[in-house]
Amino acid sequence: MVDVNINHLDARKYWQNIDADVNGMLGGFPYISRVDLQGSKNFLAKLGVGGKSKKNVGRTVDCGAGIGRITEGLLLKISETVDIVEPIAKFSDGLKGKEGIGKIFNVGLEDWSPAQSDGLRYDLIWNQWCLGHLTDLQLVSYFEKCKKALRVGGLIIVKENMSTTEEDIFDELDSSVTRTDQKFRKIYDQAGLNIKKTEIQNGLPNELYPVRTYALQPASAQ
Repeated sequence: MVDVNINHLDARKYWQNIDADVNGMLGGFPYISRVDLQGSKNFLAKLGVGGKSKKNVGRTVDCGAGIGRITEGLLLKISETVDIVEPIAKFSDGLKGKEGIGKIFNVGLEDWSPAQSDGLRYDLIWNQWCLGHLTDLQLVSYFEKCKKALRVGGLIIVKENMSTTEEDIFDELDSSVTRTDQKFRKIYDQAGLNIKKTEIQNGLPNELYPVRTYALQPASAQ
């Protein structure tokens, strides 16, 4: 239960001191951005979004968006509108007024209530390298909120680091948890989500944690 060590205030203090650029967002590994974005593009194409099918979606939300690296590098290319959820305003400020950007919510994921935000509904809810800042219980509650904000046939995407041990790992530096695949699957089950597709991101340096992507849908939609 290392997630009990998560402190949102400590996490925000950490990110407030990080530069608002790709190097800051990727912890000193900016060169992995191209591989990461291509992997995500390929993953979505296998689900029938973008790619050769050119089937795009209406409204997407980038949760824990940072400076919008994924928004601009991927989501705006496959979506009519992309909303932003990012607690650190200095990161999201650069996205204001850009074509295709919808609403910007400067709140933490634990405080975001999508179904209550002007009744917004999404075809795609993207979560990457941000869910480690939520406790297990908060993550279950967050996914339950996301389910209510999905349009019929919509997808929740999770792309996160995986623990290389059999236990979750707490990082004091940014007050986050790196979870095991088993823990994620348990949380999905508790939140009433089924895994439609999952795969490991290829091409990342060996010194980094492995990264796994999941496409999730409400169990009732299966």
